[in-house]
Amino acid sequence: MIGTLARDALLVSLAVIAFGLVIGPVAIARGKREWIPLSYAAIYTNFLLVTIATVSMVVALVTHDFSVAYVAQVGSRATPLLYTVISLWGALEGSILFWGWVLAMYAAAVVWINSKRPGNLVPYAGTALLGVMLFFAILLIGPANPFGVVSPVPADGPGPNPLLQNHILMAIHPPLLYLGYVGMAVPFAFAVGAMLSGEVERDDWIRITRRWTLASWAFLSAAIIAGMWWSYEVLGWGGYWAWDPVENASFIPWLTATAFLHSAMVQERRQMLRLWNLNLVVGTFVLTILGTFLTRSGIISSVHAFTTGTIGYFFLGFIAVVLISALVMVAGVSDRLKTVGHFDSPASRETVFLLNNLFLTAFCFTVLVGTLFPLVAEAFRGVKVSVGEPFFNKMTLPMMVALLFLMGVGPALPWKSASPDEVKHKLLPPVIGAVLFAAVGLLMGIRNVYGVLAFACTGYAVVANLREFYIGSAARRSAHGEGWFTALTRLIAGNRRRYGGYVSHIGVFFVALGIAASSSLRTEREATLEPGQSVVLAGRTARLKSVWGREEPQRSVIGVTLEIMNGDVVSGKVEPRMNFYPMSQQPVPTPDVKSYAAGDLYANLQAFQPQGKNATVKLIWEPLVPWIWFGGGIVVLGAIVGIWPNRRRSAA
Repeated sequence: MIGTLARDALLVSLAVIAFGLVIGPVAIARGKREWIPLSYAAIYTNFLLVTIATVSMVVALVTHDFSVAYVAQVGSRATPLLYTVISLWGALEGSILFWGWVLAMYAAAVVWINSKRPGNLVPYAGTALLGVMLFFAILLIGPANPFGVVSPVPADGPGPNPLLQNHILMAIHPPLLYLGYVGMAVPFAFAVGAMLSGEVERDDWIRITRRWTLASWAFLSAAIIAGMWWSYEVLGWGGYWAWDPVENASFIPWLTATAFLHSAMVQERRQMLRLWNLNLVVGTFVLTILGTFLTRSGIISSVHAFTTGTIGYFFLGFIAVVLISALVMVAGVSDRLKTVGHFDSPASRETVFLLNNLFLTAFCFTVLVGTLFPLVAEAFRGVKVSVGEPFFNKMTLPMMVALLFLMGVGPALPWKSASPDEVKHKLLPPVIGAVLFAAVGLLMGIRNVYGVLAFACTGYAVVANLREFYIGSAARRSAHGEGWFTALTRLIAGNRRRYGGYVSHIGVFFVALGIAASSSLRTEREATLEPGQSVVLAGRTARLKSVWGREEPQRSVIGVTLEIMNGDVVSGKVEPRMNFYPMSQQPVPTPDVKSYAAGDLYANLQAFQPQGKNATVKLIWEPLVPWIWFGGGIVVLGAIVGIWPNRRRSAA
């Protein structure tokens, strides 16, 4: 019953999308403005229908309806309720259904917020979104149909992939990733709408697009940080970024979206980089579809990848259609996108933003080539080529350091041009921060060049960005007699976009320091201990208290309790364990982490004696890793500040 309802909803959804795709352009072509609401109604109706299908799948999972193919694939009566629900996005078909629902939600929100805007920008943008939704609707009734019928109906299922039910971040990382990835379809739709409606010469569409891009960028930023945290907490290797192809696939569009958010300000303020911004928006969307292809085509091996079916060919076809269509449209309007403004001086904010864009796109190209080259080499030469961490670090570390430096220079310089005296006044004081942070890095023990440079450039940028808050707050105190806190909050509220960006910069600085310190100063030790014995690492003593086991509904667990000693006093504990799932041949290690302000004590269970006589544990000291997660939160907070509407502007 549930499967039939959902299948019917998806079939009707396909018809509704097709209707909306036809009625919108016809209404515009014939000047029938009264027909355009029918196109909007198709978007709302599609959201309702896909919601019905998605809710039906959740009900089927919770009620263990194994007659539904997807439930039979990922469901299990022993799986806890939370992991049963979130297994909705734990495999290919369910993830495509969830993707379709998020896309339908975005489309409905775009139309709801902008439907009263005059002109044809929004109708064409809605049509573009309907075109993207058509592709996913075809997938859902074709190669990614989650509502196939299973006969005979099995009594139980295997449950989700063990790695996907081993940590609560499974409930957080994938939805954030979808909200970020899918959200990039909205800027693409507005770009298409601007080109088709003839409004591409106006800068109004870029303002609308920038807000939607910033929202999607915030979700994608949070998703990347959550994914790093998940890898760190679950996989047991003590790291958080391995340049895995699917990790790269989420990072690449983040880079181009970041470039767009900066260059869009140049277009708004100086009427420059119009064609460049159009290409960035289109490219970001194409890169999200490419990333989805890499994940779901089966051409790569990864803990993130779904390797099933022929769906990869559909994605390749869709990428080709989008690229060809976009190239034709961009070529058709390129002669109308001539730059009005020009660069007045190398010492200007727009020059820094241009350099920022060049480094970000070079970064993007490097990661893209390193990710795709092994696939291309194997396809054409039949030879497996490995491009791993050494290549990515060697190629990208100089660009990372340069970007950190530019994050300090950009806020300090004015638009248009700065006099030599102004350049000295703005750019010399932050050198104090560079020297101070470099000294701190050296005192911590960092000796590699890029680690010290990362600390130095971060120190420079920290002082430069905090100085902007100080100068603005001091000006408000002088003008209005306000206290420091009041002046600061009203300063931020008065220009949320600018100071929200600076807040995000500060979050990036925390992340950069955490990565530089943990990459340079990580230490580890492995030891086999009997109860009562201790091991010392980075000045911290861990004593094995016990080896224990327990049975849980969906798994068996073997763990150890390690007491963290401060002299003779127990100051904390960590309990790394191994989880044994019926469907898995190998145990799934689950490390435990004790966090301090200065870093993490990371413990992983390597082996154990069946009688609990001893256990082999690996301890890792990870300096400043908590700063990465904290900094990621600050990045997202800055984006929220930037998105938050200004009351005066809203009233206007």
